[in-house]
Amino acid sequence: MTELVFPLGGRRAWAVWATAVLTYLVTVLHRGSMSVAGLQAAERFDISASALASFTVVQLTVYAAMQVPVGILLDRYGSKRLLIASSGLLFAAQAAFSLVDSYPAALAARAVLGVGDALVFISVLRVVMAWFPALRQPVMSQVTGMLGGLGAIVSTVPMAAAFHAFGWTPTFATASLLSLVAGLAVLFLLKDSPYDVSPHRAKQPIALVRRNLRRAWKEPGTRLGLWTHFTTSFSGGTFGLLWGYPFLVQGQGVAPTTAAAMLILPVLAGFCYGPLVGRYAAKFPYYRSWIVLAVIAGSVLMWTIVLAWPGRAPMPVLLLLIVVQAAGGPGSMLGLDYARTFNPTTRFGAANGMVNTGGFIAMLICIGMVGILLDASSGGAPQTLGDFKLALAFQYVLWTIGTIQILRYRRRARATLARYNPEIYEALRANQIVPLKADTAEFAKVS
Repeated sequence: MTELVFPLGGRRAWAVWATAVLTYLVTVLHRGSMSVAGLQAAERFDISASALASFTVVQLTVYAAMQVPVGILLDRYGSKRLLIASSGLLFAAQAAFSLVDSYPAALAARAVLGVGDALVFISVLRVVMAWFPALRQPVMSQVTGMLGGLGAIVSTVPMAAAFHAFGWTPTFATASLLSLVAGLAVLFLLKDSPYDVSPHRAKQPIALVRRNLRRAWKEPGTRLGLWTHFTTSFSGGTFGLLWGYPFLVQGQGVAPTTAAAMLILPVLAGFCYGPLVGRYAAKFPYYRSWIVLAVIAGSVLMWTIVLAWPGRAPMPVLLLLIVVQAAGGPGSMLGLDYARTFNPTTRFGAANGMVNTGGFIAMLICIGMVGILLDASSGGAPQTLGDFKLALAFQYVLWTIGTIQILRYRRRARATLARYNPEIYEALRANQIVPLKADTAEFAKVS
C-alpha cells in the first residue's frame, strides 16, 4: 500500500516539475541546433541539400524508433534514471558534433543525439502525471511543452550570434555543457513520485510487457493520438528544425539575422496557444478533435497562400504563416492527451511512446522528401524560390493522409469506449475525464 508523502500540486511538486522542464528545455535546444546551422554545415561538410537533410532525418528516425522501447523503460525504471541517462548521451553527442569534420562521423553524432532526445519528453510528461491532480494535467502538459520551447529560442538567434562570433566548435561544445548542468539538477532535485513507493517501478514479466504493448496499439484512442500528433506537428517541425531558415533566406530573400529572429515567433505564439488549448481540452475533452482539425486547416490555408503567391510573399504574410502553423505544437499535445484518456496508467509509457512517434515520423518523411525534391528540382544549382515551393508542396500529401486517419480513429475510439466502458463514455460526453483504472475491453475483438 503506497502512501502520499508530498501533496499533489504542492511546493515540492513545482520544484520537481521545474527540474524536469529544465532538462526538456536543454533537449529542445540540442534538437533544434541545426535550425540556423544548416548553411554552415553544408559548407563545413561540403554536402548537398538532401545530405544536409539527412542530419535531421537520422536524428528523428532514431528518436521515433526509440519511443516504444523508451516507454517500456519508463514504465519500469521511472523518469529520474532516464533523464540522467539522457543528459549524458546529449553531452557526448553534441561535444562530438562540435569536433568532427567528416560527414559520416557527424551523422553518427546526430544519431546518438536522437537517442538522448528520445528519453526526455515522455519522461517529463510522466512527472506531470505523477505530481499534479488529473484536472490540472492538460494545462500543465501544455505549459511544459510551451516552456520547453524556450530551448528553440536559444537555438535560433543566440546560436546564430555564437556561430558568427565564435565559430562551429566553441558554439556546439558550450551547448553540450548545458546537459551536464541539467543532469546534475535531476540527480539532486528530481523524485519520480510523491508516494513513498513509486507505483510505476514494479518489474514486469516480458509476457506482461508484450500484452501491454499489444493492447496499447489495439486501442483506437492510441491510434487517434498517433495520427493527431502526426498531422499537427510535422509542418512546424519541418520549418523550424531545418528548412524554414533556407526557405526564408534563399527563397524569400529575407536577411539571415531577420530569418533567425522570425524562427522565435512559433515559441512566442505557443505561449498564447498552449494555455488556451490546455484549458479547452480540460473543459471540453469530448470535442478535442475540433481543435486538432482547426489547427490542420490553419496550416493548410496559410501554406496555400504562401505557395500560390506570385513571386516572393510579403513579410506580413510570412509572419502570419509562422504564427498560424505554430498552433501545431500545442495541437500535437492533444495526441498525448488521448493516450492518457484511453489507456490505464499501467501502460501509460507504452501508449505515449507510440503516440509520440507520429509527429516525428511525419517530420523525418517531410524533411527528407523536401531535400530530395530540392535536389531534383534545382539540378545541383543554387535553389530558387520555385524549387522551394515545389518541394514544400509535399506537405499536402501528409496532411491528407493524416486527416483521413484522424476522422477514422475518432469514430472508432468513441465507438469502442461506448461499447466496453459506457460509464466512462457518458462521462466523457458530459466533458468529464475519468481515468481508466483497468482494462475492461476485449480489444482483440474490435481491432
